[in-house]
Amino acid sequence: MDHVTLSEAEWRARLSPAQYHVLREAGTEPAFAGHYYHNKADGIYRCAGCGNVLFDSADKYDSGSGWPSFTRPTAPDRVTEHRDSSHGMTRTEARCARCDGHLGHVFPDGPPPAGLRYCINSLSLDFHSRDESE
Repeated sequence: MDHVTLSEAEWRARLSPAQYHVLREAGTEPAFAGHYYHNKADGIYRCAGCGNVLFDSADKYDSGSGWPSFTRPTAPDRVTEHRDSSHGMTRTEARCARCDGHLGHVFPDGPPPAGLRYCINSLSLDFHSRDESE
């Protein structure tokens, strides 16, 4: 997978101000406000910054957290995980493996079998219905 590296000005030109805040500054959108929180359509979720395929709707579930939640990425090499000790907490940050954009966090409270919850900001995602993706 080719890594995408852009200047700050190029990222700002490519992304909306809200997307830039989430993807490039590790921001978080308000709970229950994201465009894809209630999305139940069949398809794939790509990184809004670089188009990397990240998650499949078959792995999306309602965690009640206020953000789109997935049990796993489409492949282990699509999302990287990093220690995040900001805001007085220790969490696992999820980033796009292709452009290093902040996606959200991974928590160990998801459903079986893996027990993981990829809690992802809608602003970091771009949804494509299964029909568009094929």
